[in-house]
Amino acid sequence: MAERAKALTFSEATSAEVFSERFSVNGKGNLPRLIAAAVTHIHDLIKQFRPSQEEWRKVIAFLTEVGHASDERRQEWVLLSDLIGASALVEEINSRRPQAATPNTIRGPFYRNDAPERASGASISLDGIGEPLMVSVRVQDLDGLPIVGAEVVTWQANAEGFYENQQPDLQPEHNLRGLFRTDIDGRVQYRSVMPSGYGVPDDGPVGRLLSEAGYPLRRPANLHFVIRAQGFETITTHIYDASDRHLGEDALFGVRPELVACFEPIEIDAKRAKAVNLTFVMVRTKPGKAG
Repeated sequence: MAERAKALTFSEATSAEVFSERFSVNGKGNLPRLIAAAVTHIHDLIKQFRPSQEEWRKVIAFLTEVGHASDERRQEWVLLSDLIGASALVEEINSRRPQAATPNTIRGPFYRNDAPERASGASISLDGIGEPLMVSVRVQDLDGLPIVGAEVVTWQANAEGFYENQQPDLQPEHNLRGLFRTDIDGRVQYRSVMPSGYGVPDDGPVGRLLSEAGYPLRRPANLHFVIRAQGFETITTHIYDASDRHLGEDALFGVRPELVACFEPIEIDAKRAKAVNLTFVMVRTKPGKAG
């Protein structure tokens, strides 16, 4: 008779080990180790806080509600990842660049991949509500040479702190979104309105939970950018308004000193306006690495 395989008995002391050892036969690569480590941390938390069955069911209900709150317009799981700093940490680990290059930040939950292409000089403000803003962008490499034909995708909140896909019935489709291409000098210019800082959505399960726990859910005023060019690493980043008093408590951990810019007062058509000049520095992709 074949010898019966010895197995650990599941108990409070051995729970994580019992789970992890089941990967030993067929598990390959990093995925089994990642899952086992995550489960070990979960078991450690349960042992530390010793939740009741009712409390654990509330945890399950919360995770279920996060899933139900996610759809094609709203990604509550992305919001959860962003607010606990997980997205920022993954970005930090995977996008280390030379000091002179523009750093990455997280993309955030309000990105859309269908921003309409617009001509340089056009306005992305389709309703014209807010203080006018002129944005001038230069895209260059580490040597200061212009990058021609780079895609510059931008999106932002409006003057009241809301993104277009938060207010589909109040804002025009693709309001404050656009895709531009740099000219022979690596430049793009477009018109917009000054964005406002805003509270992270607290009408869903993630916002409600963190708000109840006393966590700050505020973001400083910012412009979002994704910049792509053949042969270069894609930049995904923010630019923050230096005058915003919430810079030190960004709920998504995106503020870096090199991403803070001064929005200077100007006049456009005899009206009070602002202007900001931005330079994005791209890094060439390494052989075998996608941009």
